[in-house]
Amino acid sequence: MKPLTILNVASPYVPVGPASVGGAEQIVHQIDRAIVATGNRSLAVASAGSDVAGTLIATPPATLADDETNARVWSIHRAAVACACAHHAIDLVHIHGVEFQRYLPPPGVPVLVTLHMPADWYPAEAIIHPRPHVWFNCVSAAQAAAFAAGPAMLEPIPNGIDVEALGGPYAKRGFALFLGRISPEKGVHLAIEAARLADCPLLVAGEVFAGSNAQAYFRQEVEPRLDARRRFIGPLGAARKRRFLAAARCLLVPSQFAETGSLVTMEALASGTPVIGFSTGVLKHFISHGRTGFLVEDVDAMAAAIAHCGEIDAKTCRHEAERRFSLDAMTGRYLAVYRDLIRQRPDTLRRTCKDA
Repeated sequence: MKPLTILNVASPYVPVGPASVGGAEQIVHQIDRAIVATGNRSLAVASAGSDVAGTLIATPPATLADDETNARVWSIHRAAVACACAHHAIDLVHIHGVEFQRYLPPPGVPVLVTLHMPADWYPAEAIIHPRPHVWFNCVSAAQAAAFAAGPAMLEPIPNGIDVEALGGPYAKRGFALFLGRISPEKGVHLAIEAARLADCPLLVAGEVFAGSNAQAYFRQEVEPRLDARRRFIGPLGAARKRRFLAAARCLLVPSQFAETGSLVTMEALASGTPVIGFSTGVLKHFISHGRTGFLVEDVDAMAAAIAHCGEIDAKTCRHEAERRFSLDAMTGRYLAVYRDLIRQRPDTLRRTCKDA
């Protein structure tokens, strides 16, 4: 079988890596590794500092800002994508950023856009009426239900994680854990309130990104709620993330939007740690109430559930992750979809540039 050359395009705002704060960037990292491991060629347009197994085409680090600045960021990213397509024999471009329409490649190469976020985060017109030879996929059935069906919308490809890299001989500690992006939609302040009501120590791990409203949210809603027992510890590298997930009493996921993939929920369960989450989006399908965690409707119920986490069996959580969140299944499906879409590419669109 002829090796493929795949160009993955991440958002310009978050570096790709195994412990990236962005779930989409973690998925790009795993797909890139799988492309290389299966004897294919991987290129990635991503923010400088990204960790990839293939060839990194780096764009300058960027933060969300005003419209003019964002337009410049997208222009640089789009130019990097176009340059890659002009100088390499690209078989397919796989885009992951929520602003995908801002840096589509020039026509002439198949494009797969993975929609990692809720439907209302995307411009509906760009998905309902895409240009030719652009396809989309969601990362869960729960997410896909919110998108309009159409010939360009493929079946969902559920996210997967490296279950074998998680867990370990770590004794359970008494603290609850919040791990994720520090932003209003993640409900960090609600996790702190729940831990306070439960009189439970809480570690808040994550990154406060510059730009947008994240820093103001941290100053106004998160920082005033912190104390000696509810502490902010910043972003975690891959090794520390594994240790904290395995040692935590539970993971709190008080999301204020419909979660689409929730890698951190998968990672917690793989670490033998129960998850307490609001019953939104994919969480109601990932958490088996009373068996691998608790689905709750408000802060008071989240606080009450913390006291019952000791009733959840760690081995049951781990078994569910092994059964449901296979990394190989995810990457295998993407590679199969790549070949299927490439076969549909008309001869008139086939590349003419020589491989660099």
